[in-house]
Amino acid sequence: MGAIGRALGNSITTAGKVLPSAVNNTSVSAVTALPAGIDAGSLVLLSTQTASSSASISFTSGIDSTYKEYLFIFNSIHPSASSGLTFNGSIDNGSNYNVIKTTTLFKAHHNESDASTDLSYRTGEDLAQSTDYQRLTNYDIDTDNDSSTSGYLHLFQPSSNVFVKHFISNTNQCNFGYSVNTYVAGYFNTTSAINAIDFKMTSGNIDDGTIQMFGVK
Repeated sequence: MGAIGRALGNSITTAGKVLPSAVNNTSVSAVTALPAGIDAGSLVLLSTQTASSSASISFTSGIDSTYKEYLFIFNSIHPSASSGLTFNGSIDNGSNYNVIKTTTLFKAHHNESDASTDLSYRTGEDLAQSTDYQRLTNYDIDTDNDSSTSGYLHLFQPSSNVFVKHFISNTNQCNFGYSVNTYVAGYFNTTSAINAIDFKMTSGNIDDGTIQMFGVK
């Protein structure tokens, strides 16, 4: 007991305070795990990919039955050539991106001079039982250094072997002096599990930007 008492005494200051060195995980940076009672939130970051003149950005792992919803966030996607951002799904872990889908798309735009506004359904950009890549930006993205698109894609229950796989997307882009807000929704018409997602431009490369994939609890 003498050794224990001396150790305890050495850990307490003359003012009666416990020294930091006597306590584990005394700073936020030192904490290695949250207590079970603390909610870490509903979004779990699973993967982040950064484009660098990339022909495409693919997520070929982590899309499984762990989560019923997945969220992809696009951050300042900049193309190498004036082009639109598109995506497709795979049921064979990325060997092929050719899942049949039916989609709908509408957009709103407003230009910098305040001379042009529009809200319209875009029949030329929707798909009907097609294996093509779906556009997520209605118009091509400008290649000026300050131009890009940002937004998100929600994918619901990709691992279901009973239902089709719904998705919803919203992006905003800079298009030669226009702000263009594009809404896309649809479903992969398959009861097979979607286990990979691919993003690419309609032409050229993804010059810069990041895409994050989150699992939603």
